[in-house]
Amino acid sequence: MSDHSDDTAVDMAERLNLSVPHSARVYDYFLGGKTNFAADRAVAEHLLEAFPGFRTAAQSNRMWMHRAARYVAEQGITQFLDIGTGIPTSPNLHEVVQEIVPEARVVYADNDPIVLTHSRALLVSSPVGKTAYLEADITDPQAILDSEEVRTVLDMSKPVALSIVGVFHYLPDETKPYELLQQLVDALAPGSYLIFSHCTPDFAPEMWEQAIQVYKADGGDAQVRSKEEIERFFTGLELVEPGVEVPYKWHPDAETERLVDNETFTDVSCSLWVGVAKKP
Repeated sequence: MSDHSDDTAVDMAERLNLSVPHSARVYDYFLGGKTNFAADRAVAEHLLEAFPGFRTAAQSNRMWMHRAARYVAEQGITQFLDIGTGIPTSPNLHEVVQEIVPEARVVYADNDPIVLTHSRALLVSSPVGKTAYLEADITDPQAILDSEEVRTVLDMSKPVALSIVGVFHYLPDETKPYELLQQLVDALAPGSYLIFSHCTPDFAPEMWEQAIQVYKADGGDAQVRSKEEIERFFTGLELVEPGVEVPYKWHPDAETERLVDNETFTDVSCSLWVGVAKKP
């Protein structure tokens, strides 16, 4: 008679495949988190050798995501779909927006099974709001849109903020990233928002070329894009001022300005283009 719990543990270990690095855990390492493993740390260190700005880029991206989410909540949006959530790190998206709109409903999606094991942290909603988590992949938008979590938690006939932060640089052109995003945006009601960020080689092309080579050598896949290529993701949407910008110039708060003043945040060290846009 086999012990079922052992089988479950083996299944989980196989699914997690901790010997293979995962972008969510590499990002967690850059943010100083604890949910990462030897393979993730090795990749992260190789990347830092190629491009020392990765930690700063991750920090600026996260701080910008909080400001962007807050901005959208202040416009009265109460529904959020966050794809490529990553390892929970407080404050999570729902904690930020529920401070402004306690009734906010948030669905998180990520393709790293380890995020699922930590997803309880994503499910502690305010009493009048709601959160849900599903394991899903951005390369199958229809599966996300058809999921029970999206169908039961969000009302897609009303505006939704679609948050895709630091995800699309893992999608090379052969995955048809523009079509994937369009499929998600097409499903949103008028008045919805897109919150989007993407790594760019624009400020340090040689370092980024090396970083991509290192990442591919370690088994990952990635493609960074120029400002022009990133602006294409917002086609048909109305960009909020100041348009597609580096993260620290997008509605900066006092902490962001402090990190600019002490030269922690620079174009090179952040190497991201970000934007928030409304669907007309």
